[in-house]
Amino acid sequence: MSASSLKVAVYGLSTEGYKIASHISKKGIPVSIIDDSSGMAITLKPDIAKTYSSVTSFIQDETLLDFEPFDVAINNASFIFFTPRIRKSWPDAKNHIGSKFQDVIKHVNKDSSIINTVPTGFGANNENITLIEHRTGLNVGKNIFYHYMPISSISSTVFDAIIGTRSEVNTNLESMLSELYPDNTLKVADIESAEYFYCIRILRHYGLMSPIFEICKFADSSFQSQMMESLSFDDLYLDDLVSGLFDLNTILSSLTGISPLTLLLKGNIATVENYIKYLTEQIKIILKKYELKASKTKAIISWTFDPNEMRGDRLEIISRLESRLKDYVGDVERHDSIFDFYSSEKKLIVVSCSKIDFERINKNNPNSEIIIVKATPLLGESSMQS
Repeated sequence: MSASSLKVAVYGLSTEGYKIASHISKKGIPVSIIDDSSGMAITLKPDIAKTYSSVTSFIQDETLLDFEPFDVAINNASFIFFTPRIRKSWPDAKNHIGSKFQDVIKHVNKDSSIINTVPTGFGANNENITLIEHRTGLNVGKNIFYHYMPISSISSTVFDAIIGTRSEVNTNLESMLSELYPDNTLKVADIESAEYFYCIRILRHYGLMSPIFEICKFADSSFQSQMMESLSFDDLYLDDLVSGLFDLNTILSSLTGISPLTLLLKGNIATVENYIKYLTEQIKIILKKYELKASKTKAIISWTFDPNEMRGDRLEIISRLESRLKDYVGDVERHDSIFDFYSSEKKLIVVSCSKIDFERINKNNPNSEIIIVKATPLLGESSMQS
């Protein structure tokens, strides 16, 4: 297929989907990005991709854009990227993703390529391939093509990009993806190996982080005073702990029975829940320490994150944290790090859930009379007095 006849569809109006669509559009290739909540496809022209640097700004001006039915966009596409916004909790998320994937393959054509960017567990991609062949009557690797390119929400400095395939990667696809990742680090492997590599990377990431969060719950002031500077954990926040939660769950969902691997995955998932419980219990202790009444105290969860990312874990965890805090403080609000501390007559306890939130609070509100709790392994606390 000549480059001039290429058309691309990106299923999912997510940050990850828009990044791919924008990158390809700037190369002059026709791209449609599909809003999986409305079922409409939006034509993404090069000038629009250059104008809107993020999916958030793009969405705000949707009324000025060209639309078409999503099935038409998929039917006309040579390459279909699967980048849905996932807003279901496990185990419902698995069926939610499967339903969206089936919406896509209903309309694919012969010789098209499907690129799945949603991280999966073991064997899930072979299940997708079987489903494609059953629904289309085509043969994956011969007259329709499937690739697995898991997108991680963990820093790209930790993860090299990888693409798993049953066939060689099409030269047009290689060209489209070139420069999408730093230093063109996209590695090619067979699908099963790509699943294994990705799982190892996720568990290696949590293998360094989860023990720190678990052990620091037992630490006292003596430990903190003796801790070497090289062992500082101030850069680890709840945001980091949650970043791969979806990935842990999707890997676990592909396994059956009890094994060291399932226990390892469950242990890392439990670390997140245990930390939320520990964090809220410490807020209760702070209330007692400062003799604060629940009715005269407001808790603010300061957590800046992308609401349009594929994974919905941060939205789920902030809801869970908010619910737990309401057991101790009646007035609980969510904010990013830019908000007006002076508008409240209540004593404020601010829970900073990421490094960027803590730094912005210190920079933008230097004189506010607030208590800041850093959602780090050692739960740093500071009081800023006016």
